[in-house]
Amino acid sequence: MNNLFIAENLKVITKVLPILKIQIHQKEISLVVKKDHLLTVLLFLKNHIKYQFKILTCISGVDSPSNKYRFKVVYELLSVRYNIRLRVKVLTDELTPVESCQHIFAAAGWYESETWDMYGIFFSNHSNLTRLLTDYGFEGYPLRKDFPLSGFVEASYDYTRKRVVNDRVELSQEYRAFKFTSPWETLELN
Repeated sequence: MNNLFIAENLKVITKVLPILKIQIHQKEISLVVKKDHLLTVLLFLKNHIKYQFKILTCISGVDSPSNKYRFKVVYELLSVRYNIRLRVKVLTDELTPVESCQHIFAAAGWYESETWDMYGIFFSNHSNLTRLLTDYGFEGYPLRKDFPLSGFVEASYDYTRKRVVNDRVELSQEYRAFKFTSPWETLELN
């Protein structure tokens, strides 16, 4: 059923929907769509009798800083009726928002908030775009490739103030000379 579905419907999809590219990798279909046509494509795939992708299983982001459109937003859809999964991909940059599909798929609200929190991809017309996985005062977006591994701020407990304080991360390290011998070198094996 899956191979038959793919072969029959790829030709029809390209005639009906404004798709930039169709990618097939290991029998998994991905459609690359312009940002302007995203909601139209998602609505069509959800409600058309031949497709019925009624479930949005995930929205994720991919960061490629060297590309013109740095971010790729990936929508993973599931058709329970036909037992098919489909990915819809949209390309965007740091400044251009992607239209929220929260009114089409209810689960999109959480996934879009996660994507915004981790990558900084803004979703316009979202009802409540908040940080979910990081703290309110967190600076930056941790899943971007240019985010430093140590972060910008470290939390530690200050015993004189008797509270947790946030300080800037300082990565300077003094030169260390080790004068002791390794305990493994002193062992004698018979």
